[in-house]
Amino acid sequence: MSEDRGVLYLCATPIGNLEDMTLRALKVLGEVDLVAAEDTRHARKLFSHFDIHTPLTSYHDHNRRSKGPHLVNLLLEGKSIALVTDAGMPGVSDPGEDLAALAIGEGIRVIPIPGASASLSALVVSGLPSGRFCFEGFLPPRGKARKERLKELQEEKRTMVFYESPHRLKSTLTDLTTLGNRRICVARELTKYYEEVWRGNLEGALEKFEEQVPRGEFTLVLEGFTGSEGAAAGGQAGIRGIDELAALVLDFEKKGNSRKEAIKEASRMAGIPKREVYSALLAKKESGGA
Repeated sequence: MSEDRGVLYLCATPIGNLEDMTLRALKVLGEVDLVAAEDTRHARKLFSHFDIHTPLTSYHDHNRRSKGPHLVNLLLEGKSIALVTDAGMPGVSDPGEDLAALAIGEGIRVIPIPGASASLSALVVSGLPSGRFCFEGFLPPRGKARKERLKELQEEKRTMVFYESPHRLKSTLTDLTTLGNRRICVARELTKYYEEVWRGNLEGALEKFEEQVPRGEFTLVLEGFTGSEGAAAGGQAGIRGIDELAALVLDFEKKGNSRKEAIKEASRMAGIPKREVYSALLAKKESGGA
């Protein structure tokens, strides 16, 4: 790797709250020769807020084939470039991955500048297993490709993370129910003023967004395959053990719910009928608990 070559920085920016901007990111954006931005108008607002005066150029999905080689040539000439997306980490569900691959192919050093991430933020607040997960980004919008992707995910055991726009949210939730009535976390407008995190199952999520018009950008965290995906036909969606169900009811009671309300909420969360939650409580009581 030649010492006279530049460096490509993949620089994370806030996904909503500007206070999530890191000191390191500010330093890099202020010191590089050029910043390549998905939307220069958006980047200028960010630069104005933080008093950054580095030259800007556009790099997005529509010009990546022509602009990518141009930016790589600048890097080969010794220029340092920071790549930013509209929000979060560049290279995740955006053309930044292409630029990084081009630079690496030319032996150019690529350095990540970590920061806010909608996918990881939603995952850690979802309440679903986070030890093993996969990022799926946006599903294909329609047709055969969408059906094939869902079929591929049918037996994916890891927790899955998706991005979705408001106008496609309900159709995506509907299509995901073909995998069973699994547990899901629907995170909206993370770190922003109207941030909302909803947890339950797919049927409950559909009910919610039939009543509430989807607004903002969404991150969906979906439970992986558990081997009991009869959930759509009344099977259990992940929380199956008597102890787990009893603990779930107890948690809701501690939050001030009555036993009846707690059973209802546990039923919604687990994706099973209320009578099954009640039967689990009776079994737990007979065994000396609850």
